[in-house]
Amino acid sequence: MEYAVAVIDIGMTNKKIAVYDEALRQLDARYQNFAPKIVNGLETHDLEGMEAWFCSCLKDFAARYPVKALAVTTHGATFVCTGKDGKASIPCVYYTHEPGEDFHRRFYEQFGEPKKLQERTGTPVFKAMINAAKYLFFAKEQFPGGFKDNQHILPYPQYWGLRFTGNTGAECTHMGNHNYLWDYIDQSLSSVAKDLSVASLIPAKVNNSWDILGTVNDDFAGRSGLSKDTIVTMGIHDSNSSLLPHFAKKGEGGFILNSTGTWCVIMNPVEHYGFTPDELGKVVFFNISAFGKPVKTAIFLGGMEFDTWSKLIMKGHNRTDIPGWNETLYRSILEEKKIFLLPELTPGSGQFPNSRARVAENGMDYYFDTMKGPDSFPPCFTDYDTAFAALRISLVMQTQTALERTGLRQGQEIYTEGGFRKDESYNRLLSSAFPGSRVFLTDIAEATALGAAMTAKMALTNKSLSVLSEDFEIEYRETEKSEFPELETYRAVWLAKAENREGQEPVEEAVYT
Repeated sequence: MEYAVAVIDIGMTNKKIAVYDEALRQLDARYQNFAPKIVNGLETHDLEGMEAWFCSCLKDFAARYPVKALAVTTHGATFVCTGKDGKASIPCVYYTHEPGEDFHRRFYEQFGEPKKLQERTGTPVFKAMINAAKYLFFAKEQFPGGFKDNQHILPYPQYWGLRFTGNTGAECTHMGNHNYLWDYIDQSLSSVAKDLSVASLIPAKVNNSWDILGTVNDDFAGRSGLSKDTIVTMGIHDSNSSLLPHFAKKGEGGFILNSTGTWCVIMNPVEHYGFTPDELGKVVFFNISAFGKPVKTAIFLGGMEFDTWSKLIMKGHNRTDIPGWNETLYRSILEEKKIFLLPELTPGSGQFPNSRARVAENGMDYYFDTMKGPDSFPPCFTDYDTAFAALRISLVMQTQTALERTGLRQGQEIYTEGGFRKDESYNRLLSSAFPGSRVFLTDIAEATALGAAMTAKMALTNKSLSVLSEDFEIEYRETEKSEFPELETYRAVWLAKAENREGQEPVEEAVYT
């Protein structure tokens, strides 16, 4: 083997380190979860524990493989404040922390009206601290002493780059990730970054994901076993990383990626940035691709919704199996239009912020947070298969809306990857909902890590992404369509309920949308 590249893939829940050979074949991988460190009652990232684990795994890999490059890919919504020692100067709080309605109100009073901010920064309103500027606002109030000592404020991948090389930098995919800190129109740091007094602490130059940040420093080389000439790339945001294999095979546009997991992230690479008036205020936003181009994006917590509802249904029936495809059952539910499972379990996280998680059946609402067991189930939940069918239909309804909000065009191909690609019922219904578009399932098991490995190889070899396409194959397997004319009429009723168009009071969590 001439060389190998290592990838650190940091999800919100799962952390992974993998090694790829020069042909981008995964040779080895390690996985770990880290419990949060509780600081002042707040869940924070265990940065020190993660770093120790990275070093341990890399030392093992370095002894077995000729690792010449290291790339980091991370989840979005996270920046790290660092001090003179290159370590975190304040706790890195989970973006899932909800600071309360008064906090959000004060944020928008100080930094701007939500729709105007969305128009310039490509960023919609999210609750908790999914907008990273809110974390910085929160940190200034909660940790004023440490915040004053900040030397740098770095996107999450580049924080790890600093730890590994001692150098600071920023790159486009994380800077453009729904954080209110980047102005898409001026192509510079936003008014929010300036009003927070953090603009001078964020690296001014925005680099490519495959640009070289530096080589590993003496300290990290000693702890990781990597050679001092091992290069470290700038790093890349995980959802954008998962686009790279498709860019290599299909070019930079012409498809929409439906990446499914805890978060379902629907990404449409487009030519031009901008919102239509009716899109402002909705949960649609822009990412920046690794090539610096706009990617229209919509998200919802599809995997989390499926897992949470599934556990409730399974517990109520004392079962653990997941029912398969039953066309007769699905057609019956769609035709009768009596059963509707509605989002959102985490209010304000997806496409329907005015919707409170519930089952609507025959004019009655059964709210998720009141379902303690079978005695409080809606009637349809007494049948195991029907309950799962209603859940899958709900996920398809949410995916449809997300695809439409990212600008799906007639004939545009849809690629589904991640956990839902194994769900035949979901995929059959989704494909049938778009008769004018071909829907494909991909065979990429871990697209995020593969994309990051591609950036490492690009840095190491100075080869373009298109040349790297010769190193690997992707199977695009088309999903069978069925005629479901019932889908359209069912969806009209489902949308009326999810969008609060039936006279219900809006839920408090959606006050800013």
